[in-house]
Amino acid sequence: MTATPDFSVVVPVFDEGGAAPSLAREIATAFAGENYEMIFIDDASRDDTKALLVALKAEIPQLRVLGHRKNSGQSRAVRSGVLAARAPIVVTLDGDGQNDPADAPRLAKALQAGPENLALVGGERVKRQDSNAKRFASKFGNGVRKRLLKDTANDTGCGLKAFKREAFLRLPYFDHIHRYIPALMLREGYDVAFQPVNHRHRETGVSKYTNFGRLKASVSDLMGVMWLQTRARNPQGVDEA
Repeated sequence: MTATPDFSVVVPVFDEGGAAPSLAREIATAFAGENYEMIFIDDASRDDTKALLVALKAEIPQLRVLGHRKNSGQSRAVRSGVLAARAPIVVTLDGDGQNDPADAPRLAKALQAGPENLALVGGERVKRQDSNAKRFASKFGNGVRKRLLKDTANDTGCGLKAFKREAFLRLPYFDHIHRYIPALMLREGYDVAFQPVNHRHRETGVSKYTNFGRLKASVSDLMGVMWLQTRARNPQGVDEA
């Protein structure tokens, strides 16, 4: 790995000791031959997640392990990872192992080869391996969000995304921003695209979200992003005389 990798793979984890080591190995396999770094952000786990990842650094030299001192949520963990990333393109995956790392290089390279204004290539999960209740809630929520925000995303909750680091850091930060990245990218004048990706059963651990919890947060978040859209003024670029 050179001082400046092409891709930074960012994975937020909280109490994922059963999934994190195997996920790291899968990422290493998927990106074998690429100039990349892998950043796991431990969000103050109560189990052995961080210790297991640190022990894995000898096996995977591209692996970096960051740790929050206080649990701060998935969006903050993603942002901590992006801030620490050294590559111009960041790829995020959920830490539970349901995103398939084999899909990650394809999204990253599609972004790398895309037009200059393309800032995000998001994954859209096909054949989701979740409960009926979770799939229904997600489908309903995605439909409402897409209609109100016009963000063109069918599955903004998919954790597998490739985006330009610089573009992400231009976005206004708030908790749960990870579900609104496409809408906020469009607000900044960037283009976004989506590709189908695999989705897998959760093999270990438990989900950190409930349908009610998502609904409670999404109402205020959705209203907030709608307000941000109304306050956006796009200069269509900046020229220096």
